[in-house]
Amino acid sequence: MEVRKAVIPVAGLGTRFLPATKAIPKEMLTIVDRPTIQYIVEEVVKSGIDQIIFVTSEGKSAIENHFDYDFQLDNVLKEKNKTALVKELESISNLIDIVSVRQKKPLGLGHAIWTARHIVGNEPFMVCLGDDLVLSDIPCARQMLDLYEDVGESIVAVQRVLPDQTHQYGIVEGEPNGRDRTYSVSRMVEKPAPGTTDSDLAIIGRYILKPEIFDILSGTTPGHGGEIQLTDALLALSKRREMYAYEFDGTRYDASDKIGYLKAIIAYGVRHKEIGAQFRQHLKDVVKLL
Repeated sequence: MEVRKAVIPVAGLGTRFLPATKAIPKEMLTIVDRPTIQYIVEEVVKSGIDQIIFVTSEGKSAIENHFDYDFQLDNVLKEKNKTALVKELESISNLIDIVSVRQKKPLGLGHAIWTARHIVGNEPFMVCLGDDLVLSDIPCARQMLDLYEDVGESIVAVQRVLPDQTHQYGIVEGEPNGRDRTYSVSRMVEKPAPGTTDSDLAIIGRYILKPEIFDILSGTTPGHGGEIQLTDALLALSKRREMYAYEFDGTRYDASDKIGYLKAIIAYGVRHKEIGAQFRQHLKDVVKLL
């Protein structure tokens, strides 16, 4: 069955970026001239997904508003002959069909995905985390969808990390299965203690999941941090049917981390059509002063 829907959890509080996120959702923090969440949505759209489901919480209405049509702003821009901006804002509001569901309690990523079960229904779906950016020639989501068309089973995106960083991630153990950059999953563990795994394949914020994950999440007990961990449910799903880990082609930036966020600004800034050249020169001038 074709993957038509993407779930994007955006219910987190963004405490790493306080006080900036006291009144602004972390997903609305900008990378150059657009919010982080817009890059995620654009990746999904370019990959051919038909519908996005935001999993939100109280105080996240700015995210939905960003992708909605603003009649008053549209009129003001037209009166000032800001034609380019009018077209850009129209394109944002027409990007894709977006619906929202509320995660009423902060019970973890697994629970956030479970809240979207009635809208997703009995079909495979993609999950993209709202603060994981992947810079690549072919969108990361499209790469995974292409693999899904071949294998027809759940896929988690992975990247290699240093051994002293594995405790910060969900880690996949598995063997290469003959397809390029693809592994058959044998074991998964959320934030393993040092020395408990030899794998350096860390799960990042892209998944394609079979709908059976919802039943598993319904019966998953709280794990690491007292939350319902998606990794625990994925491990249970992998014991029922095949699951694959895909080492995507591209560079990932963790925009939920201050250093990762700054790295993303630089990476996207030097590639920006309008200011890229000027920004690159500025960086060279700064380096000379260090």
